[in-house]
Amino acid sequence: MDLTQPTPENVSYMIEQIKEKLRMVNVDAMKAENFSTSQYEDLRYIYDMVMKRETITPNEMQAIVTELGSMRS
Repeated sequence: MDLTQPTPENVSYMIEQIKEKLRMVNVDAMKAENFSTSQYEDLRYIYDMVMKRETITPNEMQAIVTELGSMRS
């Protein structure tokens, strides 16, 4: 998948991958349609960081979820 382009499909893909990696329980809170391509670079940064990590601490997870929550439109 080519994530270099800020498309709604790429936003959806990254949100789904982040939810899976973080094993989020409340997945309804992170619906891809709540995110716009206007913040694509920020979302891509979070996606890249999450995907590189083997483990994520609870504090890191909370910070990621908080940041994603602030990005919702």
